[in-house]
Amino acid sequence: MEKDLTTGNIFQRILIFAFPIFIGNVFQQLYNMADSIIVGRFVGKDAFAAVGSTGSLNFLIIGFVLGLSSGLCIPVAQRYGANKLSDMRRKIAAAVQISIVLGIGLTIVIACSTGALLRLMQTPDSIYKDAYTYIFIIFLGIPATLLYNVPANISRALGDSKIPLYFLLFSAFMNVILDLIFVCIFHMGVSGTAIATVISQALSGILCIVYLKKKYDILTFQKEEWEIDLHSIRQSTIIGIPMGLQFSITAIGSVVLQSAVNLLGADAVVAVNAAMKILMIFTQPFEALGATLATYSGQNLGAGKIDRIQNGVKISMIFSVVCSIVLMILINLVCLPMSLLFMKQSDMTPYITECIQKLLFFNSCTFFPLASLLIFRNTLQGLGHSVIAMGAGLFEMLARTIVAFLSSAFGYTAICFANPAAWIAANIILVPLYISTMKKLKRQNFS
Repeated sequence: MEKDLTTGNIFQRILIFAFPIFIGNVFQQLYNMADSIIVGRFVGKDAFAAVGSTGSLNFLIIGFVLGLSSGLCIPVAQRYGANKLSDMRRKIAAAVQISIVLGIGLTIVIACSTGALLRLMQTPDSIYKDAYTYIFIIFLGIPATLLYNVPANISRALGDSKIPLYFLLFSAFMNVILDLIFVCIFHMGVSGTAIATVISQALSGILCIVYLKKKYDILTFQKEEWEIDLHSIRQSTIIGIPMGLQFSITAIGSVVLQSAVNLLGADAVVAVNAAMKILMIFTQPFEALGATLATYSGQNLGAGKIDRIQNGVKISMIFSVVCSIVLMILINLVCLPMSLLFMKQSDMTPYITECIQKLLFFNSCTFFPLASLLIFRNTLQGLGHSVIAMGAGLFEMLARTIVAFLSSAFGYTAICFANPAAWIAANIILVPLYISTMKKLKRQNFS
């Protein structure tokens, strides 16, 4: 069931592996959108703004968890590519042990800090209560997030991107059903949508673990392979923590930017939230391509196939150019009809409409720099250079922070340039780092 990405037609292998990740990512976004859609349609515009105002804070913390779980499984892909199966299982054990400790510790610290973080972001008083309720429950569900994402990334490390998709589809379906029950029947408001999200992720994670244990013979552990191995923990931490921090560092800029948006008023918060939800759907092909290259480069590094890594990156860049053009046209055609998913027609003021169109236009014109960022960053992470790739997150953070300060002078227009500026800034460091890393690997390969 696991797939070897070190042989066969490169484009075909990448495309076949990326497609289930793409479908899964889309459903992940629909999963996240369900909360916003249901509270926007059945509770009201303020509830929608409250959930949306927590997006960057959610990305700051949950993004760390997602990056951590992905990074912890890169050594698994590398050992699988090298056919060192016992060592691979030790890396899986290390990933589980690290996840348990950090998951519990992070949940306690962040849950106690939620109110202070929302105040620091200058969340409007009119939506503060709902914002706090929603994000506090989501943060309590950090262990559930790890429960799904660690086994899902283990499956991808083995070259199987379909299994995570199946359980994500289950989770998305369960989330929508529970959202409707908790909000429409029990009238639980934003707390109902948050509880539905946590329950859905936990169930999906449990089922994914059960499936992996039954279907993968190479995941049959010996007792000693579960023992605490400080060397494996150290290796996995060196990759996993920087990947998590890279997400969080990037998100700091988004938090600062969200603070600037909050100062523009509730309607601006509504517009940015709706536009970003739409944007996240249309950028999933690039996200899937990047995730694929992390596993692809990890396996091929383990197999010593450096030229194959380079060729995979070149083919992915060409493919992303075509995708960027097609998606740019499409998103500007459907942005307004899609925005009505999140609110009633009567709530869609001319100002909100204009803001949604404006943000999506400027962002879609720079889809290719986003694709380039994800390709190079994930490739470097797959090669084990998480700390290097984290530097790109610093550039993204700085770019978004600068734009946030400019919004005091240029208003909403500055907000529209935040993502493009961040994507271009990240490429400034990623491209030369990728080139120098590949040259170094080639020298090592020939020595």
